[in-house]
Amino acid sequence: MDALPLEEEAHDTTEVLLVLDGRLELTVEGVDTTVGPGEMYVVTAGARHAVRTGSQGTLVIVEVREEGR
Repeated sequence: MDALPLEEEAHDTTEVLLVLDGRLELTVEGVDTTVGPGEMYVVTAGARHAVRTGSQGTLVIVEVREEGR
């Protein structure tokens, strides 16, 4: 994460966002949240979400596909 915002988006799969270091400034369905180092946030499939300015560090994104997809 380089401190720059990313536009709002939604995906067909659930995403698990794991912050290894730094912090993730996230807006999910209009609600702002901060995810810190060692914490994770689950964005369910179809949820509108965006990364806000100020997010810095290392983020791992894991897509969780439903069985049969």
